[in-house]
Parts: sequence; structure tokens; C-alpha cells
Amino acid sequence: MSTNPGQQLKRVREQLGLSMRDVESAASRIAVKLTNPEFLCPISRISDIESKGIVPSIFKLFSFSVIYGKDHRELCALYGVDWDTIASLRHGLQIPKTYPFNASAGALNVMIPTSIDPGFDVRRTTNMVRMIQKWGVVPATFLSQLLESGHTYAFVGIEDFTMYPLVMPGSFLQIDENKRTVISEGWRSEYERPIFFIETRDEFLCAWCSVTHGQLTIQPHPLSSVPPQTFRYPRDADIVGQVVGLAMRLDGWVPEATTLTAKSLTRVN
Repeated sequence: MSTNPGQQLKRVREQLGLSMRDVESAASRIAVKLTNPEFLCPISRISDIESKGIVPSIFKLFSFSVIYGKDHRELCALYGVDWDTIASLRHGLQIPKTYPFNASAGALNVMIPTSIDPGFDVRRTTNMVRMIQKWGVVPATFLSQLLESGHTYAFVGIEDFTMYPLVMPGSFLQIDENKRTVISEGWRSEYERPIFFIETRDEFLCAWCSVTHGQLTIQPHPLSSVPPQTFRYPRDADIVGQVVGLAMRLDGWVPEATTLTAKSLTRVN
């Protein structure tokens, strides 16, 4: 079986009983519907794609996806573009600033635990990998309830030392958007004090905070050497929600004293 992408597209077309003129006509209707001539697929272009190794544009690939009833990821994979690798590839990027990230429902297939050892005890520290008896591939569409739960997710930038060492740079956060009320007391230790995810005009921050007389004060961890910041609230800063979940590495991460000092001095100045 040939691995030539164009020939595979031709095979799909022929299996559907479509001529190149049929595809041209269908693509024309798509172009009219979307009011964009880029979606057109002339017979000459279809022939070049199928027989001469011409790579179709993103618009024509979209038309093929609609006409052939194939998921766009499957067609992209013919040309070596694997959308399912986005998460793993992005994990290796060194993003300097804290930012939120969103998962598009239906965009990916994901591996999730489908069977857990019945002996699993939530009260005890456990290696979750050993507790998972079976993994399964599930379209992210079926995980839409995660998007409807009022939670969002964020990554703490590798240069964001605001809550160091309580929250390490490079940590992943789960934020409850329904919890946005800042309280000024009631915790017994720093571990119980609510941490909030804040969006300002210039950046995102993960920190303790307080609100007084229309002023939102960002209160970093005292060991971080990062100075407090004050914003007009809610004009210049907004509380996205309370951090309710945290995932971070406890090994393989070495704080760079020079980076921490430089960052602190920059903010002070």
C-alpha cells in the first residue's frame, strides 16, 4: 500500500465513487457557502495533489475533509502533521510568563483511565499509574463536562516566582471560576490561605491577594523576594478564580538564584 498522501486521497475519493469533477462541484458549493474562493478545488489542482505530490492548502484540506467525511486530523496526518502531539510538544516549551490555556472540545482524542483498582484508597498517598488497570482512547468531545464545570486551567511561567516556593514555576493550576470572593481571614496556615488566579492588563498572576477600597493588592510569598503589586479593581485587574488544584514537580527543578534576583530587582525598579 502506497504511503503517498496524494494517492491516499485519490483512493478515498474513488472509494466514495466520486470523480474529480464531483469534488470540484462540491468544493464550489462550500466556497459559495463560506463566501471564500480559497475553498475551491479545480480539477487541475486536484490532479496535481493526487499525482504530483502538491500539498493542499489548509482551505482545500478543509474542503476534502467535508466532502470525504474525514476528520481534518486524519487528513493532516497523511502529510506528517499530528495534532495529538500538541500537548506533549507544548509541555517542552519554556514559556516565561504565566498564562491560561484552553482545551477545545472535540479537538483531540485523549487517553484516560477507564478502570481503577478497586483497592484504591483516596486517604493514602498512591502511585496512580499502578492503580490504573486500563487506559482507553476517548474523544475529547465526551469530556465536555470538564469545560462546563466552571473550572479553567493555567500554567505558571518558568520565570514567575510570585508564590515560590509554595507554587513552583512550571506548575499547572486548576482554577474554580465560581470562587472569586477574596476573604481576609479564617485560615490557620499559609497552606490554607486561598490562592487566586488574577488577570491584569499585561499579564496573569497566581498569588494571595486582598481587596480594600477598590484596590487589589497582590501579595507574593514572603520567601519569593517578589514585591507586592497594587491594581485598581476591577478596572485594571480581574480575579479569574481560586486555585483549587495544583500539579508541580518536586525534583528535576533547580531554582536559578540569578534569575530570581534579576526578576525581583526588575520589579522593584
